[in-house]
Amino acid sequence: MVAGEPISAGNSGPWPRKSVEAARIAARAMTGAPGRMGPPGASSVARARTGAPARTAAPADPDAPAPYAQGVNDPDRERELRRLERDRRRREEGREPYFDAPASLDRWPLLTEVSEQPTMVLRVPPPRRDDEPAAAEPQRPRLAVSTAIFAAATGLSRVLGLVREVVSSYYFGATGKVNAFTVAFQLPNLVRALVADAALSAAFVPVFSELLEKGERKRAWRVASTLFWLMLLGLAALTAIFILVAPAVIDLFGNPGHDSALAVGLSRVLFPMVSLLGISGIVVGILNSYDHFTVPAISPVFWNLTIIAGLAIGVPQAHSMNTKLYIYAVSILVATVIQVFLPVPWLKGRDGRLQLVLDWRDPAVKRVFVLMVPVTLGLGLINVNAVIDTFFASRLIDANYAPTAIQKAFLVYMLPQGMFSVAIATVLFPSLSRFATRGDMDGFRRTVSTGLRQISFMLMPAAVVSAVLAEPIIRVLYQRHAWTPSQTPGVAHSLAAFSAGLVFNGAMLMLTRAFFSLQSNWVPTAIALGNLFLNAILDYAFYRFGVWGIPLATAVCNIAATWALLVLLRRRLGRMEGGAIAQTVARVAVASAVVGGVAWGIWHLLDAAVGRSFGGQVVSLGPALVASVAAYLFLCRVMRVRELETLASVWARFRGA
Repeated sequence: MVAGEPISAGNSGPWPRKSVEAARIAARAMTGAPGRMGPPGASSVARARTGAPARTAAPADPDAPAPYAQGVNDPDRERELRRLERDRRRREEGREPYFDAPASLDRWPLLTEVSEQPTMVLRVPPPRRDDEPAAAEPQRPRLAVSTAIFAAATGLSRVLGLVREVVSSYYFGATGKVNAFTVAFQLPNLVRALVADAALSAAFVPVFSELLEKGERKRAWRVASTLFWLMLLGLAALTAIFILVAPAVIDLFGNPGHDSALAVGLSRVLFPMVSLLGISGIVVGILNSYDHFTVPAISPVFWNLTIIAGLAIGVPQAHSMNTKLYIYAVSILVATVIQVFLPVPWLKGRDGRLQLVLDWRDPAVKRVFVLMVPVTLGLGLINVNAVIDTFFASRLIDANYAPTAIQKAFLVYMLPQGMFSVAIATVLFPSLSRFATRGDMDGFRRTVSTGLRQISFMLMPAAVVSAVLAEPIIRVLYQRHAWTPSQTPGVAHSLAAFSAGLVFNGAMLMLTRAFFSLQSNWVPTAIALGNLFLNAILDYAFYRFGVWGIPLATAVCNIAATWALLVLLRRRLGRMEGGAIAQTVARVAVASAVVGGVAWGIWHLLDAAVGRSFGGQVVSLGPALVASVAAYLFLCRVMRVRELETLASVWARFRGA
C-alpha cells in the first residue's frame, strides 16, 4: 500500500484488459526467436496491441555478433506472465505497478519492439568479441581513484577517532568507572551492527543496484523510501523496549566499573543512536549505489570532531566522574545526528527522491529484509564476538580494567583496517554487485582478486609494525594525565595479539562482501555462526593468559573464517586467480618481515638514547615508522609488487589533477 502521493506510471500507460491466455499465446509466438525482437509473428502481436504502424525489418548483417539473449524456459515464461497480470491488476486498481518497464531487457523477449518501449538508462554493456578488452578494464582507474578518495576520507576519520580516544584517555584513563561506559556503549553498538548502518547497506545495495541496472528507477526509489520509514519506525520501537529492559541486560556483565547503575543510565542515553544509524544505512546505500563515496566517508569526520569538542568543552566544567561520562554519552548522540543528516543534501540531483511511502508489499522490499537476515548475522556477529569478549573480560579477568584495555587496543588495531580494507571493500562492493547481476564472472573474479591483493599489500606491513612496536605506540597515544604507566602493558599486549589477525580480518571483509554481491548471504553467515562458537570457546581457554588472551582468540577466529570463505568462494567461482594472489602475498610477506626488523631496530636504538618520556618516545617512534614505510616501498619496488604500481598511478593522477 502506498501511503504517499501516487506516482505516474511513466511512458508505458495502462495495460489493456487482456486474458492471461492471450498473453501466453503472444509469448509462445516469441520464444523461438534467436534475439531480442522475436519473429515477425511476435512483432505483429505487439503492433496489434499498440496500434503502431508496421515496420520493415532491416536485413540481418552476416558479420554481426551472435545474439546474446538467453533462452526462455517454461518456468521463466510462467513467472513473467504472472508478473504482467499482477501489474495489470494494480493499474486497474489505480495503484503504482511494481515494475516500471513491461519486461526486463536482460532475460525476457519484449512484447513490443525496443523502439516502442519506455526510455530506460541501462548500464549493461553490449556483447563483445573475444579479441576485445574486458569491460572492467576502463573502470580500473576510476575505481582506483574512488578507493584512494574513500581511503583518504576514511583514514582522516580514523585518525580523528584515534584523537578522540586520546582525549578520552586523557580525561578517564583505562581503570575505574570508564569501564561502565565501555560496557554501556557496546550494547547499542551491537544492535547498530545487527540491524542498522553497514548491515542494512550491505543488504540494500545489491537490490537497489539491480533495480537501477534494469531501468526501474522509480521503483528503486520507492523501495528506498519504504525501507527508510520502516527502519525508522521499527528501530524507534526497539529503542523504547531497550530503555525499559536496560537494567537486566547490564546485569549480565556483572558490575562493570564497579558501578552498574551508571552503566544502565549511560546505555539509555546512547541507545537512540540506533534509530538514527538505521536511516543512515539507507542514505549511504543510495549514494554508494551511484558510486558516490566521498561524503559518506567524510561524515564520520564530523562525528569525531563533535565528540572531541564535547569532551574538550564539557568535561573540564564537570565536577564528578559520573557527570563527565554523561557528557561523553550526550556528545556521541549529538555527533550521530550530525553524521546521519550530513549526506542527505547529496541525494538531490539524482533521478529520484525519498518520499513518505510505505509500500511494504513490493517484492523488492521483502527481498531486502530476506537478504538482511544473513547479512545481519554475517556482519553483526563480529560485534556479537566483541560483546562476548567484553563479557569474559568483565566477568573473568578484571571488571575495572580489562574491558577498556581491550577496547583501546581494538581501536588502534582498527585504524589501518578502516583506512584500507574497509575502503577497498566498500568501493568495490557496488561493482561486484553489478558484475554478479550481469553474470560477468570473469569481471567478478578479477575484482575480488584485486581487492584481496590490495588488502594484503596495505595491511600486512601495518600488522607487523603494530605488533613489534605495540608498547611505544600505546605509550605515545594514551599515556598521560589519568592514564598511568601501569595501564600501558596490558593494552600493548592486546594490540600485538589483535595484529596477528589484521590481514585476515581485512580479507574476511572483502570475501563476505563478495558473497553478499552474489546474494549467497547464508554462506558467510554460517561461517560467522561457527566463528561465534569458536570465539567463545577460545575466550574461555585463553582468558587465563591475561587481558591479551581475548584478542588472541579473535585473531585465531579471523584466520579460520578467512580460510573457510576462500575455500567456499573458490568452489562457487571455479577459480580465484590464486596464482596472482599468492604471488603478491609472498612478496609482501617477505618485505613486511624485513620492515618489522628495521622498525624495531631503529626504535630500540633511539629509545635507549632518549628515554621513555612523551617527547623521547615521539623522537624514537617517529623515525622508526618513517623508515619502515620507506623500506617497505623500496622492497616492493625491487620485488616488482604490482599493487605498488597501482598506488603510484593513483598518486600521479592526483598530482595531475
